[in-house]
Amino acid sequence: MFARVAFIGLGLIGSSLARVLRAEKLADTIVASSRSDRTLKTAQDIGLIDAGYADAADAVQGADLVVLAMPVCATESVLHSIREAVGPDTILTDVGSTKGNVVEAAARVFGEVPIHFVPGHPIAGSEQSGVLAGKADLFQRHKVILTPLPHTAAESTARVRRMWEAAGAEVLEMTVERHDEVLAKTSHLPHFLAFSLVDALARESQNLDIFRYAAGGFRDFTRIAGSDPLMWHDIFFANERGILAALDGFTQGVERLRAAVVAHDSEAVLGILTRAQAARHHFTHMLAGTAYAKTMNPKNLQFLVEAGGSLKGQVRVPGDKSISHRSIMLGSLAEGVTEVTGFLEGEDALATLQAFRDMGVVIEGPKNGEVRIHGVGLHGLKCPPNAIYCGNSGTSMRLLSGILAAQKFDTVMTGDPSLSKRPMERIAKPLRTMGAVIQTTGEKGTPPVSIKGGQALKGIVYDMPVASAQVKSGVLLAGLWAEGETVITEPAPTRDHSERMLRGFGYDVKTEGSTIRIRGGGKLTATNIDVPADISSAAFFMVGASIAPGADIVLEHVGINPTRVGILNILRDMGGDLTLMNERIVGGEPVADIRVRHAKLKGIKINEADVPLAIDEFPSLFIAAACAEGTTVLTGAEELRVKESDRIQVMADGLIALGVKATPTPDGMIIEGGPIGGGSVVSHGDHRIAMSFAMAALRATGTIEINDCANVATSFPGFVELARGAGLNIRVVEN
Repeated sequence: MFARVAFIGLGLIGSSLARVLRAEKLADTIVASSRSDRTLKTAQDIGLIDAGYADAADAVQGADLVVLAMPVCATESVLHSIREAVGPDTILTDVGSTKGNVVEAAARVFGEVPIHFVPGHPIAGSEQSGVLAGKADLFQRHKVILTPLPHTAAESTARVRRMWEAAGAEVLEMTVERHDEVLAKTSHLPHFLAFSLVDALARESQNLDIFRYAAGGFRDFTRIAGSDPLMWHDIFFANERGILAALDGFTQGVERLRAAVVAHDSEAVLGILTRAQAARHHFTHMLAGTAYAKTMNPKNLQFLVEAGGSLKGQVRVPGDKSISHRSIMLGSLAEGVTEVTGFLEGEDALATLQAFRDMGVVIEGPKNGEVRIHGVGLHGLKCPPNAIYCGNSGTSMRLLSGILAAQKFDTVMTGDPSLSKRPMERIAKPLRTMGAVIQTTGEKGTPPVSIKGGQALKGIVYDMPVASAQVKSGVLLAGLWAEGETVITEPAPTRDHSERMLRGFGYDVKTEGSTIRIRGGGKLTATNIDVPADISSAAFFMVGASIAPGADIVLEHVGINPTRVGILNILRDMGGDLTLMNERIVGGEPVADIRVRHAKLKGIKINEADVPLAIDEFPSLFIAAACAEGTTVLTGAEELRVKESDRIQVMADGLIALGVKATPTPDGMIIEGGPIGGGSVVSHGDHRIAMSFAMAALRATGTIEINDCANVATSFPGFVELARGAGLNIRVVEN
């Protein structure tokens, strides 16, 4: 990659990078300059460098890459010393923890920042220092931030990026200003506090006992106070503005917590602690690539499912996602404390939970499906500090649109790449009729969605053009604040969880046939909610047991809301063997245990009345149709084309790839039942498609490879483990 690389400084970072270049054979010659003759001799003795120089200008002669790895405050003097020796095409990069002062120093020395200067910062290190502390694996699975300027040569940036990637690092880019602002809060401030705390305690008269009896928390927090004082002395001055701004924000936070403790304000203290705990867990998961808020492309998760197998035993799938969403929303808007059990801890429902935490609601949990919500009432939400991130959840965004349209503050909602393609005008239009000011993006009316606060809403009479529980619910929720009555008429039945739960919270909602009425000005009263198992998640096991010879499975505590039982109706019409047991009402929702046994399925013309009752279950039903004898025809399901993916086209492509004759139509599909072969399919990030093709392997003749499966966590955390325990031969591969 390079002919001659010159390091200025051979501390922990410089010597570690030199080890990478040596181990990976990325440089023909490696030289270095250091203030310490002993460091240079040691580096040569261990074979780390080919030559050492006391004068930095001698080291950089003829180098095609120069790595500045000395303390950041020495940058300007070092650049002065090597200015005449640096070739016109030599790439310069650095490893400093601050970037603004480094760029300013380069501009002063060279007149302008050279086009081949690529500022960089590896976020890796330890309390150790010196040439012998270096490790070739120091940067593996760590981040390196590059901050190229607008005029920086693209090829130089690319070469520096490739070098760091060869070291095993994940390389990100941001502006100089943003880097220093972020690092002031995430690195410099924690070091500042750790040094300050240890110094303050060491000054106390009883300091020996303090350190003798210190617990793990103290050791963890103060570990970084063992870092190199000279280096951090330089950093604190180099990024003075950013650190002081971060310290001001931290001080305000400490004062808020202190004031709450002094006032014995239990709820304020609990709010601060729960938000902090949730944020800590959230960011930990996010950095592992498993949270609902992903800032980088996640690794491709691939399902490999071996052919054959069967499903047996008793299974309880996660809680109903629709009810979990609504429990957080209505619990937050209620007066009093709402306790939820069976909450779905999937990424979609967590997006809703985080949105209300961002709006000032104290929410304890979730822990083992239990959540405790301290409601703030219909007028207690606060302006979130940033845009509300809905992840992959269309339910979150559409229902929140109705709530946010009535608030006093402005809001913006964003989502992941999949959600950012989904239509939001279908909810924005009726809300505008109520008086809301909502802006969607682009010709197709997709996210981000911007909502202006302070609008007076009025009730409307709305005949829905398309059956959609999300749109109906969004308008109903806006009706809580609207003057007068809001009347909604559906063209076909959709799930009625919102109406049932509003009544459970004591709010009067009238349903007369296909028409729902709600009047604004009431209040919600806290209640307890037991979330039943999600019939949409149970659907995969219903289909799997129906198609797998010898299968016999019981799905426990499944919600059988009349607006959700399309999957039961359709499978029974196809000849499925499904028995409802232990039927009961829990929290206003009907539930039952469902026993499913293998049956010989037949192709049918699906009753259009069942389509809205099974809209989310069609990916799995397409698998059932592929295993049925004869032809299955679906019509009236154009809604499937605007889900997380175009589920009609994506399922048809996958079935065809497995040898099934499937013909997509504008509003459905025609499927000829027959043998299913092995092969590779792409889920396009759609969780339901990934899980449906996993079940197809029960009747396949070869292994099915399913790509792009990371989003399964959005609705069904633990799917792989649960399916494997029931008998599916599935494993996960991370690419």
